[in-house]
Amino acid sequence: MSRVKPSSTLLGGFRVLGVAIRREPWVFTLSTLGSVLFGALTVADAWVLGWSTDHVLLPAFTTGATTAGGLVAILALFLGVAILRAVGIVARRLGAGIMQYRMQATYRREVTRQYLTLPMSWHQRHPTGELLSNANSDVEAAWAPIAPLPMAVGTLAMMVIAIGQMLFTDLVMAVVGLLVFPLVMVVNVVFQRMSSPIYTRIQALRAELSEIAHESFDGAMVVKTLGRESEETDRFAAKARVLRDEGIRAGRIRAAFDPFLESLPNLGVLAVLGVGVWRVRSGAADPGDVVTVAYLLTIVAFPIRSIGWMLGEFPRSVVGFTRVSRVLDTVSDTTYGRGILGSPARGAALEVESLVFSHEKGQRLLDGLDFSIAPGRTVAVVGATASGKSTLTSLVTRLVDPQSGAIRLDGQDLRDLEQGQVAAHVSLVPQSAFLFDDTVRGNVTLGADLSDEEVWEALRTAQADGFVAALPHGLDSRLGERGTTLSGGQRQRLSLARALVRHPRLLVLDDATSAVDPEVEARILAAMRRRGGDSTMLVIAYRKATIALADEVLFLDDGRVADRGTHQELLSRNAAYATLVNAYETEGVAP
Repeated sequence: MSRVKPSSTLLGGFRVLGVAIRREPWVFTLSTLGSVLFGALTVADAWVLGWSTDHVLLPAFTTGATTAGGLVAILALFLGVAILRAVGIVARRLGAGIMQYRMQATYRREVTRQYLTLPMSWHQRHPTGELLSNANSDVEAAWAPIAPLPMAVGTLAMMVIAIGQMLFTDLVMAVVGLLVFPLVMVVNVVFQRMSSPIYTRIQALRAELSEIAHESFDGAMVVKTLGRESEETDRFAAKARVLRDEGIRAGRIRAAFDPFLESLPNLGVLAVLGVGVWRVRSGAADPGDVVTVAYLLTIVAFPIRSIGWMLGEFPRSVVGFTRVSRVLDTVSDTTYGRGILGSPARGAALEVESLVFSHEKGQRLLDGLDFSIAPGRTVAVVGATASGKSTLTSLVTRLVDPQSGAIRLDGQDLRDLEQGQVAAHVSLVPQSAFLFDDTVRGNVTLGADLSDEEVWEALRTAQADGFVAALPHGLDSRLGERGTTLSGGQRQRLSLARALVRHPRLLVLDDATSAVDPEVEARILAAMRRRGGDSTMLVIAYRKATIALADEVLFLDDGRVADRGTHQELLSRNAAYATLVNAYETEGVAP
Protein backbone atom coordinates (compact mmCIF):
# COMPACT_ATOMS: atom_id res chain seq x y z
CA MET A 1 0.00 0.00 0.00
CA SER A 2 1.53 3.30 -1.10
CA ARG A 3 1.54 6.24 1.26
CA VAL A 4 1.47 9.96 0.64
CA LYS A 5 4.65 11.45 2.07
CA PRO A 6 3.87 13.99 4.82
CA SER A 7 6.11 16.56 3.19
CA SER A 8 4.06 16.33 0.01
CA THR A 9 0.64 16.59 1.68
CA LEU A 10 0.57 20.39 1.80
CA LEU A 11 1.60 20.86 -1.83
CA GLY A 12 -0.57 17.94 -2.88
CA GLY A 13 -3.59 19.46 -1.18
CA PHE A 14 -3.10 22.76 -2.99
CA ARG A 15 -2.71 20.90 -6.30
CA VAL A 16 -6.05 19.16 -5.71
CA LEU A 17 -7.68 22.53 -5.02
CA GLY A 18 -6.05 23.92 -8.15
CA VAL A 19 -7.78 21.22 -10.19
CA ALA A 20 -11.14 22.23 -8.71
CA ILE A 21 -10.54 25.93 -9.35
CA ARG A 22 -9.61 25.29 -12.99
CA ARG A 23 -12.70 23.11 -13.44
CA GLU A 24 -15.15 25.57 -11.82
CA PRO A 25 -13.60 29.07 -12.17
CA TRP A 26 -16.85 31.05 -12.21
CA VAL A 27 -18.41 29.34 -9.21
CA PHE A 28 -15.13 29.73 -7.32
CA THR A 29 -14.98 33.41 -8.23
CA LEU A 30 -18.55 34.00 -7.04
CA SER A 31 -18.02 32.24 -3.73
CA THR A 32 -14.67 33.95 -3.19
CA LEU A 33 -16.11 37.40 -3.87
CA GLY A 34 -18.83 36.62 -1.34
CA SER A 35 -16.19 35.54 1.16
CA VAL A 36 -14.10 38.67 0.48
CA LEU A 37 -17.19 40.82 1.03
CA PHE A 38 -17.84 39.01 4.29
CA GLY A 39 -14.21 39.46 5.35
CA ALA A 40 -14.06 43.13 4.46
CA LEU A 41 -17.29 43.86 6.35
CA THR A 42 -16.05 41.89 9.34
CA VAL A 43 -12.95 44.09 9.42
CA ALA A 44 -15.24 47.11 9.05
CA ASP A 45 -16.87 46.01 12.31
CA ALA A 46 -13.56 46.66 14.05
CA TRP A 47 -13.39 50.18 12.61
CA VAL A 48 -17.02 50.83 13.66
CA LEU A 49 -16.25 49.51 17.15
CA GLY A 50 -13.14 51.69 17.46
CA TRP A 51 -14.94 54.77 16.08
CA SER A 52 -17.87 54.21 18.45
CA THR A 53 -15.50 53.84 21.41
CA ASP A 54 -13.61 57.08 20.73
CA HIS A 55 -16.50 59.26 19.46
CA VAL A 56 -19.56 58.07 21.35
CA LEU A 57 -18.82 55.80 24.33
CA LEU A 58 -15.85 57.60 25.92
CA PRO A 59 -17.42 61.09 25.47
CA ALA A 60 -20.58 59.68 27.09
CA PHE A 61 -18.56 58.58 30.14
CA THR A 62 -16.94 62.05 30.27
CA THR A 63 -20.13 64.12 29.92
CA GLY A 64 -22.53 61.64 31.50
CA ALA A 65 -24.89 61.83 28.49
CA THR A 66 -25.23 60.53 24.94
CA THR A 67 -26.69 62.15 21.85
CA ALA A 68 -29.45 60.65 19.69
CA GLY A 69 -27.38 61.32 16.61
CA GLY A 70 -24.47 59.33 17.99
CA LEU A 71 -26.66 56.33 18.86
CA VAL A 72 -28.37 56.41 15.44
CA ALA A 73 -24.96 56.56 13.73
CA ILE A 74 -23.75 53.52 15.67
CA LEU A 75 -26.94 51.58 14.90
CA ALA A 76 -26.85 52.47 11.19
CA LEU A 77 -23.20 51.53 10.84
CA PHE A 78 -23.54 48.15 12.58
CA LEU A 79 -26.80 47.32 10.77
CA GLY A 80 -25.42 48.19 7.33
CA VAL A 81 -22.28 46.14 7.95
CA ALA A 82 -24.39 43.18 9.18
CA ILE A 83 -26.65 43.16 6.12
CA LEU A 84 -23.79 43.28 3.64
CA ARG A 85 -21.92 40.63 5.61
CA ALA A 86 -25.00 38.36 5.43
CA VAL A 87 -25.02 38.74 1.63
CA GLY A 88 -21.38 37.68 1.57
CA ILE A 89 -22.11 34.62 3.74
CA VAL A 90 -24.90 33.44 1.41
CA ALA A 91 -22.75 33.85 -1.71
CA ARG A 92 -19.80 32.12 -0.04
CA ARG A 93 -21.70 29.09 1.23
CA LEU A 94 -23.83 28.67 -1.88
CA GLY A 95 -20.81 28.82 -4.17
CA ALA A 96 -18.80 26.41 -2.02
CA GLY A 97 -21.64 23.88 -1.96
CA ILE A 98 -22.23 24.06 -5.71
CA MET A 99 -18.52 23.75 -6.43
CA GLN A 100 -18.01 20.77 -4.11
CA TYR A 101 -20.99 18.76 -5.35
CA ARG A 102 -20.22 19.53 -8.99
CA MET A 103 -16.69 18.24 -8.60
CA GLN A 104 -17.93 15.11 -6.85
CA ALA A 105 -20.49 14.47 -9.60
CA THR A 106 -17.92 15.16 -12.34
CA TYR A 107 -15.34 12.76 -10.93
CA ARG A 108 -17.89 10.05 -10.21
CA ARG A 109 -18.92 10.19 -13.86
CA GLU A 110 -15.28 10.16 -15.01
CA VAL A 111 -14.43 7.18 -12.81
CA THR A 112 -17.50 5.29 -14.04
CA ARG A 113 -16.68 6.06 -17.68
CA GLN A 114 -13.14 4.84 -17.09
CA TYR A 115 -14.44 1.60 -15.60
CA LEU A 116 -16.44 1.02 -18.79
CA THR A 117 -13.41 1.54 -21.04
CA LEU A 118 -10.97 -0.65 -19.13
CA PRO A 119 -10.73 -4.31 -20.19
CA MET A 120 -12.09 -7.22 -18.16
CA SER A 121 -8.55 -8.26 -17.28
CA TRP A 122 -8.12 -4.99 -15.35
CA HIS A 123 -11.43 -5.47 -13.53
CA GLN A 124 -10.45 -9.00 -12.58
CA ARG A 125 -7.34 -7.64 -10.87
CA HIS A 126 -9.28 -5.13 -8.76
CA PRO A 127 -11.87 -6.15 -6.13
CA THR A 128 -15.37 -4.76 -6.53
CA GLY A 129 -15.20 -3.14 -3.09
CA GLU A 130 -12.15 -1.15 -4.17
CA LEU A 131 -13.93 0.03 -7.31
CA LEU A 132 -16.97 1.10 -5.28
CA SER A 133 -14.72 2.93 -2.82
CA ASN A 134 -12.92 4.77 -5.66
CA ALA A 135 -16.20 6.06 -7.06
CA ASN A 136 -17.72 6.95 -3.71
CA SER A 137 -15.70 7.59 -0.55
CA ASP A 138 -12.45 8.42 -2.38
CA VAL A 139 -14.19 11.03 -4.55
CA GLU A 140 -15.88 12.54 -1.49
CA ALA A 141 -12.59 12.66 0.41
CA ALA A 142 -10.76 14.24 -2.55
CA TRP A 143 -13.07 17.26 -2.66
CA ALA A 144 -13.71 17.68 1.09
CA PRO A 145 -11.44 20.82 1.27
CA ILE A 146 -13.66 22.66 -1.21
CA ALA A 147 -16.24 23.40 1.50
CA PRO A 148 -13.89 25.67 3.50
CA LEU A 149 -11.90 26.81 0.42
CA PRO A 150 -13.84 30.00 -0.53
CA MET A 151 -14.06 30.98 3.12
CA ALA A 152 -10.33 30.42 3.56
CA VAL A 153 -9.49 32.47 0.44
CA GLY A 154 -11.91 35.25 1.34
CA THR A 155 -10.84 35.36 4.95
CA LEU A 156 -7.23 35.42 3.79
CA ALA A 157 -8.09 38.73 2.15
CA MET A 158 -9.80 39.73 5.37
CA MET A 159 -6.67 38.79 7.28
CA VAL A 160 -4.49 40.93 4.98
CA ILE A 161 -6.82 43.91 5.48
CA ALA A 162 -6.98 43.31 9.24
CA ILE A 163 -3.20 43.01 9.56
CA GLY A 164 -2.75 46.20 7.55
CA GLN A 165 -5.17 48.02 9.82
CA MET A 166 -3.47 46.59 12.90
CA LEU A 167 -0.06 47.79 11.72
CA PHE A 168 -1.50 51.20 10.87
CA THR A 169 -3.21 51.49 14.28
CA ASP A 170 -0.29 50.43 16.49
CA LEU A 171 2.86 48.78 15.20
CA VAL A 172 4.03 47.37 18.55
CA MET A 173 0.74 45.73 19.51
CA ALA A 174 0.35 44.37 15.97
CA VAL A 175 3.77 42.69 16.03
CA VAL A 176 3.05 41.14 19.42
CA GLY A 177 -0.29 39.75 18.25
CA LEU A 178 1.05 38.37 14.98
CA LEU A 179 3.67 36.23 16.73
CA VAL A 180 1.04 33.46 16.79
CA PHE A 181 1.36 32.87 13.03
CA PRO A 182 4.63 30.87 13.11
CA LEU A 183 3.11 28.67 15.82
CA VAL A 184 0.06 28.01 13.64
CA MET A 185 2.24 26.84 10.75
CA VAL A 186 4.24 24.53 13.01
CA VAL A 187 1.03 23.00 14.41
CA ASN A 188 -0.32 22.35 10.88
CA VAL A 189 2.88 20.67 9.72
CA VAL A 190 2.92 18.40 12.78
CA PHE A 191 -0.75 17.53 12.28
CA GLN A 192 -0.26 16.58 8.62
CA ARG A 193 2.83 14.52 9.42
CA MET A 194 0.91 12.53 12.03
CA SER A 195 -2.41 12.13 10.20
CA SER A 196 -1.45 11.44 6.56
CA PRO A 197 -0.46 7.76 7.07
CA ILE A 198 -3.62 7.16 9.11
CA TYR A 199 -5.93 8.62 6.46
CA THR A 200 -4.18 6.53 3.79
CA ARG A 201 -4.89 3.44 5.85
CA ILE A 202 -8.52 4.50 6.47
CA GLN A 203 -9.29 4.88 2.75
CA ALA A 204 -7.80 1.45 2.01
CA LEU A 205 -9.81 -0.11 4.85
CA ARG A 206 -13.03 1.40 3.50
CA ALA A 207 -12.39 -0.36 0.20
CA GLU A 208 -11.69 -3.65 1.99
CA LEU A 209 -14.86 -3.29 4.07
CA SER A 210 -16.91 -2.62 0.92
CA GLU A 211 -15.44 -5.74 -0.66
CA ILE A 212 -16.46 -7.93 2.29
CA ALA A 213 -19.98 -6.52 2.23
CA HIS A 214 -20.21 -7.01 -1.54
CA GLU A 215 -19.07 -10.63 -1.26
CA SER A 216 -21.60 -11.33 1.48
CA PHE A 217 -24.44 -9.81 -0.52
CA ASP A 218 -23.47 -11.63 -3.73
CA GLY A 219 -23.06 -14.89 -1.87
CA ALA A 220 -26.24 -14.55 0.20
CA MET A 221 -27.52 -17.95 -0.92
CA VAL A 222 -24.29 -19.70 0.06
CA VAL A 223 -24.15 -17.85 3.36
CA LYS A 224 -27.71 -18.73 4.31
CA THR A 225 -27.87 -22.30 3.04
CA LEU A 226 -24.62 -23.21 4.82
CA GLY A 227 -25.47 -21.29 7.98
CA ARG A 228 -22.49 -18.94 7.69
CA GLU A 229 -24.29 -15.79 8.89
CA SER A 230 -22.33 -15.50 12.14
CA GLU A 231 -18.99 -16.10 10.40
CA GLU A 232 -19.73 -13.44 7.76
CA THR A 233 -20.87 -11.07 10.49
CA ASP A 234 -17.66 -11.68 12.41
CA ARG A 235 -15.56 -11.17 9.26
CA PHE A 236 -17.27 -7.86 8.56
CA ALA A 237 -17.12 -6.82 12.22
CA ALA A 238 -13.38 -7.53 12.47
CA LYS A 239 -12.60 -5.27 9.53
CA ALA A 240 -15.08 -2.66 10.78
CA ARG A 241 -13.35 -2.63 14.17
CA VAL A 242 -9.98 -2.01 12.52
CA LEU A 243 -11.51 0.85 10.52
CA ARG A 244 -13.13 2.19 13.69
CA ASP A 245 -9.84 2.12 15.59
CA GLU A 246 -8.02 3.92 12.79
CA GLY A 247 -10.81 6.51 12.66
CA ILE A 248 -10.52 7.01 16.42
CA ARG A 249 -6.76 7.49 16.06
CA ALA A 250 -7.35 10.15 13.44
CA GLY A 251 -10.08 11.70 15.58
CA ARG A 252 -7.79 11.90 18.60
CA ILE A 253 -5.16 13.71 16.59
CA ARG A 254 -7.78 16.08 15.18
CA ALA A 255 -9.27 16.58 18.66
CA ALA A 256 -5.88 17.70 19.95
CA PHE A 257 -5.15 19.83 16.89
CA ASP A 258 -8.38 21.86 16.76
CA PRO A 259 -8.43 23.13 20.38
CA PHE A 260 -4.74 24.00 20.25
CA LEU A 261 -5.23 25.90 17.01
CA GLU A 262 -8.24 27.62 18.56
CA SER A 263 -6.28 28.69 21.63
CA LEU A 264 -3.33 30.31 19.82
CA PRO A 265 -5.18 33.48 18.70
CA ASN A 266 -6.62 33.88 22.21
CA LEU A 267 -3.11 33.83 23.62
CA GLY A 268 -2.25 36.55 21.11
CA VAL A 269 -5.23 38.65 22.28
CA LEU A 270 -4.08 38.35 25.92
CA ALA A 271 -0.59 39.45 24.93
CA VAL A 272 -2.02 42.45 22.99
CA LEU A 273 -4.18 43.49 25.96
CA GLY A 274 -1.17 43.31 28.31
CA VAL A 275 1.05 45.36 26.00
CA GLY A 276 -1.88 47.69 25.20
CA VAL A 277 -2.48 48.59 28.86
CA TRP A 278 1.18 49.47 29.23
CA ARG A 279 1.13 51.65 26.08
CA VAL A 280 -2.06 53.46 27.13
CA ARG A 281 -0.53 54.26 30.54
CA SER A 282 2.61 55.57 28.85
CA GLY A 283 0.49 57.70 26.50
CA ALA A 284 1.78 55.90 23.40
CA ALA A 285 -1.70 54.66 22.42
CA ASP A 286 -5.37 55.47 22.95
CA PRO A 287 -7.88 53.07 24.53
CA GLY A 288 -9.64 52.86 21.17
CA ASP A 289 -6.40 51.62 19.61
CA VAL A 290 -6.19 48.76 22.11
CA VAL A 291 -9.82 47.81 21.45
CA THR A 292 -9.30 48.00 17.69
CA VAL A 293 -6.11 45.88 17.65
CA ALA A 294 -7.51 43.30 20.08
CA TYR A 295 -10.70 43.00 18.08
CA LEU A 296 -8.76 42.81 14.82
CA LEU A 297 -6.68 39.99 16.27
CA THR A 298 -9.87 38.07 17.10
CA ILE A 299 -10.90 38.69 13.50
CA VAL A 300 -7.53 37.38 12.32
CA ALA A 301 -8.15 34.29 14.47
CA PHE A 302 -11.12 33.36 12.27
CA PRO A 303 -9.04 33.17 9.06
CA ILE A 304 -6.48 31.16 10.99
CA ARG A 305 -9.18 28.71 12.02
CA SER A 306 -10.76 28.54 8.53
CA ILE A 307 -7.37 27.96 6.89
CA GLY A 308 -6.72 25.35 9.57
CA TRP A 309 -9.99 23.59 8.70
CA MET A 310 -8.97 23.49 5.05
CA LEU A 311 -5.44 22.28 5.80
CA GLY A 312 -6.89 19.72 8.18
CA GLU A 313 -8.75 18.12 5.25
CA PHE A 314 -5.61 17.92 3.11
CA PRO A 315 -4.34 14.50 4.28
CA ARG A 316 -7.65 12.77 3.54
CA SER A 317 -8.08 14.76 0.32
CA VAL A 318 -4.65 13.92 -1.08
CA VAL A 319 -5.14 10.22 -0.31
CA GLY A 320 -8.58 10.16 -1.94
CA PHE A 321 -7.42 12.08 -5.01
CA THR A 322 -4.39 9.82 -5.40
CA ARG A 323 -6.58 6.72 -5.36
CA VAL A 324 -9.03 8.23 -7.86
CA SER A 325 -6.22 9.46 -10.12
CA ARG A 326 -4.71 5.98 -10.14
CA VAL A 327 -7.90 4.78 -11.85
CA LEU A 328 -8.23 7.74 -14.21
CA ASP A 329 -4.57 7.56 -15.24
CA THR A 330 -4.74 3.88 -16.13
CA VAL A 331 -4.14 3.45 -19.84
CA SER A 332 -6.16 0.67 -21.42
CA ASP A 333 -4.11 -1.75 -23.47
CA THR A 334 -7.16 -2.40 -25.69
CA THR A 335 -6.52 -0.82 -29.07
CA TYR A 336 -8.96 -0.23 -31.92
CA GLY A 337 -8.70 0.27 -35.64
CA ARG A 338 -11.05 1.73 -38.22
CA GLY A 339 -12.53 -1.46 -39.60
CA ILE A 340 -16.28 -1.70 -40.21
CA LEU A 341 -18.15 -4.99 -40.48
CA GLY A 342 -20.50 -5.62 -43.38
CA SER A 343 -24.24 -6.07 -43.72
CA PRO A 344 -26.12 -7.33 -40.65
CA ALA A 345 -28.49 -9.32 -42.89
CA ARG A 346 -26.36 -12.47 -42.73
CA GLY A 347 -24.25 -14.37 -40.26
CA ALA A 348 -20.58 -13.53 -39.91
CA ALA A 349 -17.68 -15.76 -40.88
CA LEU A 350 -15.55 -16.56 -37.82
CA GLU A 351 -11.88 -17.53 -38.04
CA VAL A 352 -9.64 -18.43 -35.12
CA GLU A 353 -5.95 -18.76 -35.98
CA SER A 354 -3.09 -19.96 -33.73
CA LEU A 355 -4.83 -18.60 -30.65
CA VAL A 356 -2.77 -18.58 -27.44
CA PHE A 357 -4.05 -17.37 -24.08
CA SER A 358 -2.65 -17.74 -20.58
CA HIS A 359 -3.79 -16.44 -17.24
CA GLU A 360 -1.49 -14.04 -15.38
CA LYS A 361 -0.40 -16.87 -13.07
CA GLY A 362 1.00 -18.65 -16.13
CA GLN A 363 -1.62 -21.36 -16.69
CA ARG A 364 -2.03 -21.75 -20.47
CA LEU A 365 -5.66 -22.40 -21.41
CA LEU A 366 -5.48 -22.11 -25.20
CA ASP A 367 -2.42 -23.25 -27.09
CA GLY A 368 -2.46 -22.72 -30.84
CA LEU A 369 -6.24 -23.04 -31.26
CA ASP A 370 -7.37 -23.08 -34.93
CA PHE A 371 -10.84 -23.37 -36.48
CA SER A 372 -13.24 -21.52 -38.76
CA ILE A 373 -17.04 -21.26 -39.00
CA ALA A 374 -18.86 -20.41 -42.20
CA PRO A 375 -21.55 -17.71 -42.12
CA GLY A 376 -24.88 -18.91 -40.73
CA ARG A 377 -23.47 -22.18 -39.37
CA THR A 378 -23.91 -23.43 -35.80
CA VAL A 379 -20.88 -24.97 -34.10
CA ALA A 380 -20.88 -26.56 -30.64
CA VAL A 381 -17.73 -26.50 -28.52
CA VAL A 382 -17.32 -29.45 -26.17
CA GLY A 383 -14.50 -30.09 -23.76
CA ALA A 384 -13.58 -31.11 -20.24
CA THR A 385 -13.07 -28.75 -17.35
CA ALA A 386 -10.29 -26.17 -17.96
CA SER A 387 -10.14 -26.96 -21.68
CA GLY A 388 -10.60 -23.24 -22.46
CA LYS A 389 -14.27 -23.13 -23.51
CA SER A 390 -15.36 -20.10 -21.45
CA THR A 391 -12.05 -18.39 -22.16
CA LEU A 392 -12.80 -18.78 -25.85
CA THR A 393 -16.14 -16.95 -25.42
CA SER A 394 -14.34 -14.01 -23.74
CA LEU A 395 -11.82 -13.84 -26.57
CA VAL A 396 -14.40 -14.07 -29.37
CA THR A 397 -16.43 -11.24 -27.82
CA ARG A 398 -13.20 -9.29 -27.17
CA LEU A 399 -13.63 -8.99 -23.43
CA VAL A 400 -9.93 -9.90 -23.39
CA ASP A 401 -7.25 -10.12 -26.07
CA PRO A 402 -5.03 -13.17 -26.72
CA GLN A 403 -1.31 -13.22 -26.11
CA SER A 404 -0.84 -14.26 -29.74
CA GLY A 405 -2.88 -15.41 -32.68
CA ALA A 406 -5.93 -13.76 -34.24
CA ILE A 407 -9.70 -13.85 -34.23
CA ARG A 408 -11.38 -12.59 -37.41
CA LEU A 409 -14.94 -11.71 -38.32
CA ASP A 410 -15.53 -11.58 -42.06
CA GLY A 411 -11.77 -11.63 -42.50
CA GLN A 412 -11.09 -8.66 -40.21
CA ASP A 413 -9.07 -9.02 -37.01
CA LEU A 414 -11.15 -7.94 -34.00
CA ARG A 415 -8.29 -5.63 -32.95
CA ASP A 416 -8.56 -3.77 -36.27
CA LEU A 417 -12.27 -3.00 -35.87
CA GLU A 418 -13.62 0.37 -34.84
CA GLN A 419 -14.67 0.66 -31.20
CA GLY A 420 -18.25 -0.58 -30.77
CA GLN A 421 -18.24 -2.81 -33.85
CA VAL A 422 -17.82 -6.07 -31.91
CA ALA A 423 -20.64 -5.16 -29.51
CA ALA A 424 -22.87 -4.19 -32.43
CA HIS A 425 -22.42 -7.51 -34.28
CA VAL A 426 -21.63 -10.06 -31.57
CA SER A 427 -23.79 -11.07 -28.59
CA LEU A 428 -22.78 -13.28 -25.66
CA VAL A 429 -25.29 -15.14 -23.50
CA PRO A 430 -23.42 -16.38 -20.40
CA GLN A 431 -24.45 -19.27 -18.22
CA SER A 432 -24.98 -16.94 -15.27
CA ALA A 433 -27.70 -14.55 -16.43
CA PHE A 434 -27.62 -11.02 -15.01
CA LEU A 435 -30.77 -8.91 -14.89
CA PHE A 436 -31.12 -5.31 -13.76
CA ASP A 437 -33.64 -3.93 -11.29
CA ASP A 438 -35.78 -2.75 -14.19
CA THR A 439 -38.79 -3.78 -16.23
CA VAL A 440 -38.85 -6.76 -18.58
CA ARG A 441 -38.72 -4.34 -21.52
CA GLY A 442 -35.78 -2.45 -20.01
CA ASN A 443 -33.84 -5.67 -19.42
CA VAL A 444 -34.37 -6.90 -22.97
CA THR A 445 -33.77 -3.63 -24.82
CA LEU A 446 -31.19 -2.09 -22.45
CA GLY A 447 -32.24 1.33 -23.75
CA ALA A 448 -32.10 0.43 -27.46
CA ASP A 449 -34.82 1.85 -29.71
CA LEU A 450 -36.77 -1.37 -30.26
CA SER A 451 -40.49 -1.83 -30.72
CA ASP A 452 -42.59 -4.00 -28.42
CA GLU A 453 -43.25 -6.37 -31.32
CA GLU A 454 -39.50 -6.93 -31.73
CA VAL A 455 -39.24 -7.58 -27.99
CA TRP A 456 -42.14 -10.09 -28.07
CA GLU A 457 -40.62 -11.85 -31.09
CA ALA A 458 -37.34 -12.32 -29.21
CA LEU A 459 -39.23 -13.50 -26.14
CA ARG A 460 -41.14 -16.05 -28.25
CA THR A 461 -37.92 -17.42 -29.71
CA ALA A 462 -36.46 -17.72 -26.19
CA GLN A 463 -39.70 -19.33 -24.98
CA ALA A 464 -40.12 -16.48 -22.48
CA ASP A 465 -43.31 -14.94 -23.86
CA GLY A 466 -45.60 -17.18 -21.78
CA PHE A 467 -44.32 -16.30 -18.32
CA VAL A 468 -43.80 -12.63 -19.27
CA ALA A 469 -47.42 -12.35 -20.40
CA ALA A 470 -48.49 -13.86 -17.07
CA LEU A 471 -46.64 -11.19 -15.07
CA PRO A 472 -48.90 -8.50 -13.51
CA HIS A 473 -47.79 -5.76 -15.91
CA GLY A 474 -46.34 -7.75 -18.81
CA LEU A 475 -43.36 -5.99 -20.35
CA ASP A 476 -43.69 -3.23 -17.73
CA SER A 477 -43.29 -5.62 -14.77
CA ARG A 478 -40.27 -4.83 -12.61
CA LEU A 479 -38.04 -7.80 -11.90
CA GLY A 480 -36.28 -6.72 -8.71
CA GLU A 481 -32.54 -6.61 -8.08
CA ARG A 482 -30.75 -9.20 -10.25
CA GLY A 483 -34.15 -10.52 -11.31
CA THR A 484 -34.75 -12.22 -7.96
CA THR A 485 -38.49 -12.51 -8.65
CA LEU A 486 -37.76 -15.02 -11.45
CA SER A 487 -36.43 -18.55 -11.51
CA GLY A 488 -32.98 -19.38 -12.87
CA GLY A 489 -34.45 -20.72 -16.10
CA GLN A 490 -36.61 -17.64 -16.58
CA ARG A 491 -33.61 -15.38 -16.08
CA GLN A 492 -31.64 -17.36 -18.66
CA ARG A 493 -34.47 -17.05 -21.20
CA LEU A 494 -34.68 -13.28 -20.73
CA SER A 495 -30.90 -13.05 -21.12
CA LEU A 496 -31.20 -15.05 -24.36
CA ALA A 497 -34.01 -12.76 -25.60
CA ARG A 498 -31.80 -9.75 -24.85
CA ALA A 499 -29.20 -11.15 -27.27
CA LEU A 500 -31.66 -12.31 -29.93
CA VAL A 501 -33.53 -8.99 -30.17
CA ARG A 502 -30.35 -7.37 -31.51
CA HIS A 503 -30.11 -9.87 -34.40
CA PRO A 504 -26.38 -10.45 -33.85
CA ARG A 505 -24.31 -11.74 -36.73
CA LEU A 506 -22.39 -13.92 -34.25
CA LEU A 507 -24.28 -15.36 -31.29
CA VAL A 508 -22.14 -16.93 -28.55
CA LEU A 509 -23.97 -19.17 -26.06
CA ASP A 510 -22.00 -20.26 -22.99
CA ASP A 511 -24.25 -23.08 -21.72
CA ALA A 512 -27.04 -20.51 -21.88
CA THR A 513 -29.89 -22.98 -21.32
CA SER A 514 -28.41 -25.00 -18.45
CA ALA A 515 -31.14 -23.92 -16.00
CA VAL A 516 -33.97 -24.68 -18.45
CA ASP A 517 -35.73 -28.05 -18.41
CA PRO A 518 -35.05 -30.27 -21.44
CA GLU A 519 -38.52 -29.84 -22.99
CA VAL A 520 -38.31 -26.03 -22.95
CA GLU A 521 -34.70 -26.19 -24.14
CA ALA A 522 -35.77 -28.30 -27.12
CA ARG A 523 -38.37 -25.69 -28.08
CA ILE A 524 -35.81 -22.89 -27.74
CA LEU A 525 -33.28 -24.71 -29.90
CA ALA A 526 -35.92 -25.51 -32.51
CA ALA A 527 -37.03 -21.87 -32.65
CA MET A 528 -33.43 -20.72 -33.03
CA ARG A 529 -32.91 -23.27 -35.79
CA ARG A 530 -35.92 -21.82 -37.64
CA ARG A 531 -34.25 -18.40 -37.60
CA GLY A 532 -32.06 -19.73 -40.40
CA GLY A 533 -28.79 -18.01 -41.26
CA ASP A 534 -29.43 -14.72 -39.49
CA SER A 535 -26.68 -15.54 -37.01
CA THR A 536 -23.58 -17.64 -36.90
CA MET A 537 -23.73 -19.50 -33.58
CA LEU A 538 -20.87 -20.65 -31.34
CA VAL A 539 -22.36 -22.79 -28.57
CA ILE A 540 -20.56 -24.01 -25.46
CA ALA A 541 -22.55 -27.20 -24.94
CA TYR A 542 -22.86 -30.01 -22.42
CA ARG A 543 -26.29 -31.55 -23.07
CA LYS A 544 -26.75 -33.85 -26.03
CA ALA A 545 -29.87 -31.91 -27.01
CA THR A 546 -27.83 -28.73 -27.24
CA ILE A 547 -25.02 -30.43 -29.14
CA ALA A 548 -27.56 -31.89 -31.58
CA LEU A 549 -28.45 -28.32 -32.61
CA ALA A 550 -25.01 -27.87 -34.12
CA ASP A 551 -24.01 -28.38 -37.71
CA GLU A 552 -20.55 -29.29 -36.45
CA VAL A 553 -18.84 -30.03 -33.11
CA LEU A 554 -15.38 -28.90 -31.97
CA PHE A 555 -13.85 -31.16 -29.33
CA LEU A 556 -11.28 -29.22 -27.26
CA ASP A 557 -8.47 -30.91 -25.36
CA ASP A 558 -5.42 -29.19 -23.83
CA GLY A 559 -6.29 -25.87 -25.47
CA ARG A 560 -6.44 -27.27 -29.00
CA VAL A 561 -9.08 -28.72 -31.32
CA ALA A 562 -8.58 -32.44 -30.77
CA ASP A 563 -11.30 -33.41 -33.24
CA ARG A 564 -14.16 -31.93 -35.22
CA GLY A 565 -17.16 -33.22 -37.10
CA THR A 566 -20.82 -33.91 -36.53
CA HIS A 567 -22.00 -35.19 -33.18
CA GLN A 568 -22.60 -38.68 -34.55
CA GLU A 569 -19.22 -38.80 -36.28
CA LEU A 570 -17.39 -37.90 -33.09
CA LEU A 571 -19.40 -40.39 -31.05
CA SER A 572 -18.45 -43.17 -33.41
CA ARG A 573 -14.74 -42.42 -33.84
CA ASN A 574 -13.56 -40.57 -30.70
CA ALA A 575 -13.75 -42.53 -27.48
CA ALA A 576 -12.72 -39.57 -25.29
CA TYR A 577 -15.51 -37.42 -26.75
CA ALA A 578 -18.10 -40.19 -26.33
CA THR A 579 -17.04 -40.77 -22.72
CA LEU A 580 -17.24 -37.07 -21.89
CA VAL A 581 -20.62 -36.43 -23.55
CA ASN A 582 -22.18 -39.56 -22.06
CA ALA A 583 -20.81 -38.61 -18.64
CA TYR A 584 -22.52 -35.21 -18.89
CA GLU A 585 -25.78 -36.87 -19.83
CA THR A 586 -25.50 -39.54 -17.11
CA GLU A 587 -24.50 -37.21 -14.30
CA GLY A 588 -26.52 -34.22 -15.51
CA VAL A 589 -23.70 -31.96 -14.37
CA ALA A 590 -21.71 -29.50 -16.45
CA PRO A 591 -18.06 -28.93 -15.57
